[in-house]
Amino acid sequence: MIPDKAPVEKDLYHAAPEVVNGAHVPNFQKYKELYLQSTQNPEEFWGRIAKEYYWKTPQTGKFLDYNFDLTKGKIYIKWMEGATTNICYNLLDRNVHQKKLGDKIAFYWEGNDPEDCMQVTYKELLQQVCKFANVLRSQGVKKGDRVSVYMPMMIESVVVMLACTRIGAIHSVVFAGFSAESLCERILDSRCSLLVTADGFYRGDKPIDLKHIADEALRKCRDRNFRVGRCIVVKHLGVTEATGATDETCTVKASSDTSQSPPAKRSCYNLQITWNADVDIWWHDLMKEASDKCEPEWCDFEDPLFILYTSGSTGKPKGVQHAVGGYLLYTATTFKYVFDYKPDDVYWCTADVGWITGHSYIVYGPLANGATSVMFEGIPTYPNVSRLWEIIDKYKVTTFYTAPTAIRLLMKYGEEPVKKFSRKSLKILGTVGEPINPEAWLWYYNVVGNSKCPIMDTFWQTETGGHMMTPLPAAIPLKPGSATFPFFGVTPAILNETGEELEGMAEGYLVFKKPWPSIMRTIYGNHQRFETTYFKKFPGYFVTGDGCKRDKDGYYWITGRIDDMLNVSGHLLSTAEVESALIEHTSIAEAATVSHPHPIKGECLYCFVTLKDGHEFTETLVTELKDKVREKIGPIATPDYVQNAPGLPKTRSGKIMRRILRKIARNENDLGDTSTLADGTVIEELFKNRCKTA
Repeated sequence: MIPDKAPVEKDLYHAAPEVVNGAHVPNFQKYKELYLQSTQNPEEFWGRIAKEYYWKTPQTGKFLDYNFDLTKGKIYIKWMEGATTNICYNLLDRNVHQKKLGDKIAFYWEGNDPEDCMQVTYKELLQQVCKFANVLRSQGVKKGDRVSVYMPMMIESVVVMLACTRIGAIHSVVFAGFSAESLCERILDSRCSLLVTADGFYRGDKPIDLKHIADEALRKCRDRNFRVGRCIVVKHLGVTEATGATDETCTVKASSDTSQSPPAKRSCYNLQITWNADVDIWWHDLMKEASDKCEPEWCDFEDPLFILYTSGSTGKPKGVQHAVGGYLLYTATTFKYVFDYKPDDVYWCTADVGWITGHSYIVYGPLANGATSVMFEGIPTYPNVSRLWEIIDKYKVTTFYTAPTAIRLLMKYGEEPVKKFSRKSLKILGTVGEPINPEAWLWYYNVVGNSKCPIMDTFWQTETGGHMMTPLPAAIPLKPGSATFPFFGVTPAILNETGEELEGMAEGYLVFKKPWPSIMRTIYGNHQRFETTYFKKFPGYFVTGDGCKRDKDGYYWITGRIDDMLNVSGHLLSTAEVESALIEHTSIAEAATVSHPHPIKGECLYCFVTLKDGHEFTETLVTELKDKVREKIGPIATPDYVQNAPGLPKTRSGKIMRRILRKIARNENDLGDTSTLADGTVIEELFKNRCKTA
């Protein structure tokens, strides 16, 4: 329940008058009024917002129909029965033609190198999207087909995503930091008919041969009896095609030709890629002849929009599937209110399009509001640790949305790199991906925001599609580290182990009682797994997997994962997925993975491995195990610690007690109840073998 009034203690942080003036939600009472309307009369609340967008056919049936209780049958969520639309039309055509925003900048693109930049208007983006939509149709892609996208942070990534939505195809974006095996796994699960990638990109001063990784993924797919028909390649590093090849492959080398991308200091790297003429085709060759007019495919409100994979507790990634209409309404609304968006704002989210934050708050939410955004290909510390603040001044950024990991990373360099730049354009700050610790919150507020910019500490997930628990800039006083209150239409509850709702001050499982428009609709190809993962533990509720506490003022504080998941640098990883990679090594009989505190990442991976008889625990083995995880999942999953574990603490039924392993990893001797341990003698040995630097 939302309190009647916001608290007024002196340790709260209140919005400055310039933020309150003209705010969409200027005070707590207005927030509560809108919140109550959104939860008690969702048809009136969301129906009014829906009128701001274009619907080819209006709603004809029920506004909302759902079941969250497995004991009453199949889980389903249906909104605005009968309504049809096209999300690309609402993001681009509507802004260009109805709102006359054709000449407005949609994106400032900032490359890895500071002088590597460009901009694209709404009209230009619409033309490029229509051209590539026609390219997709020419390659046989039709409504309902899946298209895999494995690309760096470039405008073409947005073009591909929106081109898919224009023709009703379903995009599956895979983070460009994932390995060939991870890409292969996602292509196989979604049965993608086409892959779009780039020749390569730079991450800081490190070149990434993206095409090589994509080739390896497609080879792995063929080995598993699945063939992707086409691989469209964007010329990003400025390569030119070689001539004189005598077979189906040829080698191309980097040159100074950057006609297909903005200029960059790239010709110094001799990129070599392999070309398979039966599969590979250049983006620019296809776009050259394509028309910039493309009639959109009109889709049902509940038609699938995209699939985005997130780690699952079984180790097999889950293809989270979102729906067209609900995702449009919710991302557009959260963007408008959480960032208090105004037409003259310049917004910058530092996320990658390979994650849900990039989908919701780089592409769909901002474009639905006709916003101007910054899109950044680089990293915060290249070519120097002032890069983010330099970009803020360069583009006069008003709203800056980043991860606590980035804040903690830059904190260690002190205030001087920040204060070299004025940042006077900033009005609102935001954080995403994990709970932010109060120390980092205060540094962000005082140093980056000059003690005048409210921080929107947003809690949400791939599965939710948009912000769930979040402040609103002018309406909600801030407590450092708290996600504060629910967004409109969100009905949270805190449950104990037996599923009872806890009132007042409480701590337990965070769940949601009713659907919001952008809730995921299923796991692609496995609705039963969707029901089991999110609805089986507590019938009648959507289970987030996160713990939460509510304080005396009603503020919510996210306490972290309760299930077998890890949050590393804001990225969810499955313990089972990491353990599966470790035991592929011929020396390993068994493995267990837990989280360990990390000053920058928040959490890192601490792995326990049990060797097979006759094998020795060495530094070489540790390196091989770390490489194995990198190969199977990607660099983000690389363990920080690997410990020799002659035995693992297990219950009598054989279940590994990760609770105890977490204590050992952190060198905490208070292990709690150990009465269910099958063999208590392993504990002393595990403490003795702890990684010394942990």
